[in-house]
Amino acid sequence: MELTVERIKSVVANIERAVVGKRQEIELSLVALFSGGHVLLEDVPGVGKTMMVKAIARSLGADFKRIQFTPDLLPSDVTGVSIYNQKTQQFEFRPGPVLANIVLADEINRTSPKTQSALLEALEEGSVTVDGDSLILEKPFFVMATQNPVEYAGTFPLPEAQLDRFLFRLTLGYPSVEEEVEVLKRLEKKHPIDEVRPVMTTEEVVHLQGLVQEVYVDDHVKEFIVEIVNGTRRHDAVELGVSPRGSIALMKAAQAYAMLDGRDFVLPDDVKYLAPYTLGHRLILTAEAKMMNIEHEQIVREVLEKTRVPVIRKELTP
Repeated sequence: MELTVERIKSVVANIERAVVGKRQEIELSLVALFSGGHVLLEDVPGVGKTMMVKAIARSLGADFKRIQFTPDLLPSDVTGVSIYNQKTQQFEFRPGPVLANIVLADEINRTSPKTQSALLEALEEGSVTVDGDSLILEKPFFVMATQNPVEYAGTFPLPEAQLDRFLFRLTLGYPSVEEEVEVLKRLEKKHPIDEVRPVMTTEEVVHLQGLVQEVYVDDHVKEFIVEIVNGTRRHDAVELGVSPRGSIALMKAAQAYAMLDGRDFVLPDDVKYLAPYTLGHRLILTAEAKMMNIEHEQIVREVLEKTRVPVIRKELTP
């Protein structure tokens, strides 16, 4: 386990060569990757969303594709299309950008719901259907989607069914003065992304995804997760609470986070830390709560304060 932690730390340090001051977001993105989930990055333009995804892909030596979502984008532009070859007199499949290890779905809310739904099967099932045939996506498969939360003109808000497919919803935020000065220094002569080299292979990533599944989750921790989820369903400001898919997502994320921390068991503190990122975007608030601008993550934190934290004795862990 110590060797695993060191390998992951080397990946984080490598990504930080191009992304300044976002260690927490980098680690959470790796948690999502190793647990088999996906990330929705919601922030204003120019704070480094695309740069972080590129740095992750380069650090892992993974096949990287970017999809720039626009109103005229078609589902076949995402999944791929069969084109007739006059020389061979046969149809040849041209794979779409979703058939890559790491996919950046840039400004996903700027395309139509029909095209957005083309990602649904890929996010949940790890496959896409083209011309009636189901194509299994090569592992690892990791999607980081971005959207601008400020400009809503001409956008198509993601439906709840698609939001539920993302493990985390993260924001990067503006850098501090010191961090922004460091960004300028690094970009003065050349782009730091050019110095990012692979420090891990995709085979290692798949191996780590298998190790995550072996991380022990005590029954008391599982009950703690379910109590948190049930608390969101009973909250007065919530019209529709977190589904069982959210419970599963929180447990898987906690397993991956424990592995990153060098443990083979999950602590209740792991669950508490990850709950706002995992559950917030899965809530549908009441009209009154929306008018009062109550944040989804705030509701999750209120539920956490009211939920009893279990005491896990050391002898209960394997």
